[in-house]
Amino acid sequence: MTDYFPEWIQPMAATLTQERFSGPEWIFERKFDGIRLLAFKKGDDVRLFSRNRLPQNVPRVAAAIAKLPVRDLILDGEIDWRGGANVYHIFDVVWFDDTLVTSLPLDERRKILSRLLLEAPLSRVEELTDEKPWDRACNEGWEGVIAKRRDSQYEHRRSKHWLKMKCENKQEFVVGGFTDPQGTRVGLGALLVGYYDSGDFVFAGKVGTGFDTKMLTELRARLDVIEIDKAPFTKAVGLPRLRAHWVKPQIVVHVAFIEWTAHGKLRHSRLLGVLDNMNATEIVKKTS
Repeated sequence: MTDYFPEWIQPMAATLTQERFSGPEWIFERKFDGIRLLAFKKGDDVRLFSRNRLPQNVPRVAAAIAKLPVRDLILDGEIDWRGGANVYHIFDVVWFDDTLVTSLPLDERRKILSRLLLEAPLSRVEELTDEKPWDRACNEGWEGVIAKRRDSQYEHRRSKHWLKMKCENKQEFVVGGFTDPQGTRVGLGALLVGYYDSGDFVFAGKVGTGFDTKMLTELRARLDVIEIDKAPFTKAVGLPRLRAHWVKPQIVVHVAFIEWTAHGKLRHSRLLGVLDNMNATEIVKKTS
C-alpha cells in the first residue's frame, strides 16, 4: 500500500538565531536570497508553489523536473535569478516515488536527493565544510547560512531543528541607559544605546544579549558610577518607561545586529564588546 500523494504540504521553516556554533550533529547550507519553491511532480504533471501556496509559473524549472526519472516527487528549495536565468536550489525531498519521507532523518533524505541527477536549471544545495560558514557567508555577500540537525525530521512548521544565521551588521553605539535585570539574571537587563546625528543623541534601541555574568556585573558597576536623573537622548521614540536607568553617554560598545527596523531601531542586536578609549561624541550611524 502506498501513501496518498498530497495536493499540498506546509513547508518546514527555520528559526532565526543569533548564536554561532558548530558540531557533528549539524550540517550547514548556504541561505539563498530568493523565493521558497515547492515542486510537486505526479507523472508528467508538475506544479510549482510558493511557501504560501501561490502557483508559480517557471516553465524551464517545471520542464526539468518533469524529465526526472521518478514517477511522483515533492521537492523543496529556493529559486533565484542567476546569470540571466532562474536556478532552483533544491535542499530537501518530501516525497519520493510512492513514499512520504518526512519521518526520515535529514541525512537519509539527503541521500535520497543525491540519487537524482539534477541538470540546469536545477541545482542541489551542498553541505558547507567551512569551520565558520557564517563568516564565509558574510565575506562572500550571501544572505546567511542555515544550520540543520542531521537527525531532524521534516516538520510542517517553524522548527528549532533548522536555524538560520543571517549576516550581521556591526557598528559602535553609545550607552545612554540600561534596564533592570529580570528573573535570575544579574547586573542589568539590556543596554539602551544611541548615536549622534547633527548634535542630537538618537535612541537606537536595546541590546540585551551577548553578555556573560562577569560582563553583566562589571558593566553594572561602571554604569552605576555615571547614573543621571534624566534620559540623555534628545531624539527618542520607544524609550522604556519602567525599570530604566539613565547614564552619561560616555561608554562605547560594539554591537552586531541583523538590520534597522522601519522605525529606526536595531533588530536582533547582540553585544560584541566594550570599546574603551573612544570618543562617544564621534559615534554616528553607519550608512553602509
